[in-house]
Amino acid sequence: MQGSSWRSGFAADYRRIFVQEWSPYLGIILIVLTILALMVNGLFWGIFGGLKLWGDKFNALIGLGPLLGLPETLDGVLNHRMSLMNLLTIIGAFTAALLSGQFKPNRAPRLEYLWAAMGGSLMGTGAALAGGCTTGGFFTPALHSSPAGWAMWLGLVTGAAIGLKALLWTLENVTWGTTPPPPLPLPSWLPALYPWLGASVLVLVAAWSAEWWASDNERLVARAIIIPAGFAMGFIMHRSRLCFARAFREPFMTGEGDMTKAVILGLVVGIPLAGLLFQAKLIDPYLAIPPVFWKGSLIGGLLFGFGMIFAGGCASGTLWRLGEGHLKLWVAAFFFAWSGSLANAVFKKTGLTASEMNLDLVEESALGLQVFLPVAFDGWGWALLAAGAVLALWYGLVRYNESTEKFTLL
Repeated sequence: MQGSSWRSGFAADYRRIFVQEWSPYLGIILIVLTILALMVNGLFWGIFGGLKLWGDKFNALIGLGPLLGLPETLDGVLNHRMSLMNLLTIIGAFTAALLSGQFKPNRAPRLEYLWAAMGGSLMGTGAALAGGCTTGGFFTPALHSSPAGWAMWLGLVTGAAIGLKALLWTLENVTWGTTPPPPLPLPSWLPALYPWLGASVLVLVAAWSAEWWASDNERLVARAIIIPAGFAMGFIMHRSRLCFARAFREPFMTGEGDMTKAVILGLVVGIPLAGLLFQAKLIDPYLAIPPVFWKGSLIGGLLFGFGMIFAGGCASGTLWRLGEGHLKLWVAAFFFAWSGSLANAVFKKTGLTASEMNLDLVEESALGLQVFLPVAFDGWGWALLAAGAVLALWYGLVRYNESTEKFTLL
């Protein structure tokens, strides 16, 4: 009897941690803590750079490298910081999906793959304009006290509203390719192995990280923190279903605001803590501030916001859903990476965006400036007040909409 009770208690705890959905508020706090750990090590959270590298490699493979002006030798997938983090984010989500028993290759109706291609292409183009996605163009610059993040935020809000309106129109008027395909058959015995497979992946990732920490190669040691950080990002986002696309979409779609309020909470907590790290000179804030305020941020946000509605996820949401088995998001990720590479190369060739970052100078491009609010306002007081005002406005509108559904489109 006691043995049975012990096992049932263990099973209940396992379900609570690895199966039951976490609160998005817990998820965003854990994400912010992971970001701060990266910042302490002189790093920042970004996704688009890694996806663009994957797109660069594809363009080089099909012979477009010289035309686009790509380097003859590209970074390795595991050597590039953001690429490595993206891979670990997928692996982290895959592990969480296995441990929860929720991994399942998920096929979408045929029309959804067209929307994924279109949405992914718009996301890649928008990210190239904004200098990043919902992560590197909005959330991280906002944490770094740059108005570029808030300009993209405005574009994302507007683009998501327009995109949702367009998607609702297609649901009423487009019937081709909407029939759900049959689920992919899986052996009946396979799901029982998922927790063991997930635990095995967890052990392998821990061993990988330990090997790099102990390496004589300084480059590997410097990147060792990325392995647990990227893995944690994917694991946390899967468990809490954290997705920036939902944060911008749900108030317009259902009136539900928890995901949006979670993102607001993350910024409320993260901005002042990041400021302390900047004051301590643990990281240069300009590392993660794209020189595109305001035109690039706003226009890029519009395109990205529209695209993510049709793609079914933002950049980070796409990555963790890849790990969960959503085949539509694999299509979205491919076109995101490919279009991001193409657009980035074209924008550089035409002089729209800066050719490379120079931390010794405040960057400027045809799309805007690199702006750090504490420098622009000559102190942290007005910078924090400005961010707080935007966050308070955003929260107030979301909370008002939860009660009235004034901005809900359905």
